[in-house]
Amino acid sequence: MSQLETTPARAGVDTPVVIVGPTASGKSEVAMSVAIGSGNTHIVACDAMQVYRRMDIGTAKPTMEERARVVHHGLDLVDPSEVFTVSDYQANARQAVSEIRAGGARALVVGGTGLYLTALIDDLQFPGQWPDVRAELMREPQVDVLYRRLQVLDPIAASKIEPSNRRRIERALEVCIGSGQPFSATGPGTGAYPDNGVVQIGILWDRQKLAERIEQRIHRMMDEGLLAEARELRASGSLSTTARQALGYRELFEHLDGDCSLGDAVGDMITHTRQFAVRQERWFRRDPRIRWIHVEQDPVSEIGPILAEYLR
Repeated sequence: MSQLETTPARAGVDTPVVIVGPTASGKSEVAMSVAIGSGNTHIVACDAMQVYRRMDIGTAKPTMEERARVVHHGLDLVDPSEVFTVSDYQANARQAVSEIRAGGARALVVGGTGLYLTALIDDLQFPGQWPDVRAELMREPQVDVLYRRLQVLDPIAASKIEPSNRRRIERALEVCIGSGQPFSATGPGTGAYPDNGVVQIGILWDRQKLAERIEQRIHRMMDEGLLAEARELRASGSLSTTARQALGYRELFEHLDGDCSLGDAVGDMITHTRQFAVRQERWFRRDPRIRWIHVEQDPVSEIGPILAEYLR
């Protein structure tokens, strides 16, 4: 176990403590163990897909038994057909943290979605919305066409967004076109890392070990009934663009639509999730405030005691 970044100051009682890491890194298990041990800690989920109801297995949502043992926030906020934005999450999560603090407990944030975490702990401002512009952009089938357009309109924003991240590309273009101003000019953005007093602990795995954990997790999800969950979602009616593109579900939707075999869908899930984990880690590694802990075998025993110290 090795510390790779500068240790931040001890968290104040009014600020949340954060554990971050890519999917399948074990952050939820660590958070549960620490929260149970502390006896006075609530968990705040920071995941763009766990906000949707009925998307449980594929988002690795805490079980009802786990929620009965530790109070969770940020789960099951909207139906999959509803649009839920990062500004919606910011308002909900900040209110949750405030209420946790008012009740005399500590807030432990489990951060899987980097932009949502930034919105929660930093002063991230949001420009207006232009639905007509967004609708036009959504009609373009190729994300690379949208990305090249963003490179022309706002090269600074384009340089900070993954070329495959359609959601963020659409949002940046919406602001550029709707406001007539570069998206990168709307506040400090996600590249500013002010001293906010928030302790952030990051889980770092060897890349091959994490890839193995991802594959094991996906097979476990399939055994737990992910295909049936996807089938029920597909039959329930319209899904928002975000919900439809959720990892695991979109690949199984393709299988259910007859576009690929189940084996191919599972293989795509593994590949896409591994790629997503790399993007998650890349996002978090840009933040110099995160204290990274390299895990060898068991994140609960190797990181739990460190995290618990900040919550005392």
